[in-house]
Amino acid sequence: MEYFGFNAYEKSINKKGSTTVFMIKDGETDAIAIFGKNPGFKAEKLPGNKFKAPLNHRNAEVLRKIFPFTAPSQVLGKERSFGVGDRLGIAGPGHVRVFEKYDAYPVLAQQSIRELNLTGRTYEDVLDAASFTVFREGFKKAWGADGDHLKTPQDIKYALSLGFTMITLDCSDHINKNVTGQNAPAVPAELAAKYLNKNFDIGENIVLSFSEDDLKTCAAIYCDAIKFAVEMYSKFIKKAKKPADFEISIDETSEPTTPLQHYFAARELIDAGVKFATMAPRFCGEFQKGIDYIGDLKQFENEIKIHASIARHFKYKLSIHSGSDKFTVFPAIGKAAKGVFHVKTAGTNWLEAMRVVAVSDPGLYREIHKYAIAAFSEARKYYHVTTDLEKIPNIDKLSDKELPDLFNRNDSRQLIHITYGLILGKKNSDGTFTFRDRLYKLWREKEEVYAQALIKHIGKHLDLLGVKKSSGV
Repeated sequence: MEYFGFNAYEKSINKKGSTTVFMIKDGETDAIAIFGKNPGFKAEKLPGNKFKAPLNHRNAEVLRKIFPFTAPSQVLGKERSFGVGDRLGIAGPGHVRVFEKYDAYPVLAQQSIRELNLTGRTYEDVLDAASFTVFREGFKKAWGADGDHLKTPQDIKYALSLGFTMITLDCSDHINKNVTGQNAPAVPAELAAKYLNKNFDIGENIVLSFSEDDLKTCAAIYCDAIKFAVEMYSKFIKKAKKPADFEISIDETSEPTTPLQHYFAARELIDAGVKFATMAPRFCGEFQKGIDYIGDLKQFENEIKIHASIARHFKYKLSIHSGSDKFTVFPAIGKAAKGVFHVKTAGTNWLEAMRVVAVSDPGLYREIHKYAIAAFSEARKYYHVTTDLEKIPNIDKLSDKELPDLFNRNDSRQLIHITYGLILGKKNSDGTFTFRDRLYKLWREKEEVYAQALIKHIGKHLDLLGVKKSSGV
């Protein structure tokens, strides 16, 4: 809309005293416009008491200070929270519109250090993109910012220093592997006295008990991880200047977390004084990236009930990692968790962006697809997938109209899913990006197409989880 001589986003118009601040389309980019007294933005002075400010980190900090709704807050205390990792910094409009419709709270800024390294972004970039989108779309609902899968004190400190409202502690480097009751060391006497020859009634007709082998296995696998979590909580979360939700991730392992192991890890953390909002076990079956659940559905349904009961017993939420496209098990998760959960997605948002490319610019997609095939072995170092390249159709034998169907196939989905960093980072001999600039130009042109795709796709996740539409929608 035309507003004070600018091409403005109508939902972004906000007043601060006698000053009006809003977002505008400024050629191939967006900018912040100010009419009246400049409240602190680093901006270009224009005629008529107007200013134009670029979307940079300094101005994002000013925006968050002036309009608190553009700053993240703690949302894990809400019954339903949902992480939507935006690796590109452009998915926000679609994400915001989804959560305007549903009774769940988004974590709009959610990235791991691995993802930052692969995309060449920073936590400043991630947080600022979310804040600018929230402002542009006039989104007044609470939203969070997650320093996802952090493993080091430096990374935790980095995220907290920027105001991230959630820290997901990845304990995988401290979880011992290939442990059984037979090869595990003897259990310390205090743990034996605490767990052996006892029944633990967690309610809901579920009683847990540990054999000596069970306890030896739990202690050998998780005690180092528990010690690490206690240390990180005491050093950073407990002493943070601004409070942040704490999530314990024990899911990045090859072996599933049994209900007994879940109970053991949770109780030991709580007894050590760690206050956490969510825990992410490694569930049975396969939660691979960007595709549906692989495994025994009956076993999953039986175990998720116990995992959810353990979480309720200890008064935290169950967290579901690698939640992208796990449509088969979403109804069971929603039911077992009684509508109280945290779910994380990331790669599916990137895949929807690439589906837009396949539809809108088949030639560009074909280039990228062929490069992804060549780069797959390198990308596979970062992710556990069972992709079979032999099952992916020869793209030279597909018509342009057939290309989008590749995103309905597990193997081709995973091919594009895990090669995102290499695709975005590939450069020509002269140092220019091979694909990145062309992709962002296309996505800018097809912004509304991408937003609508996300509304439909993430909406499907929420529908199957049993999330109701917000009142008035």
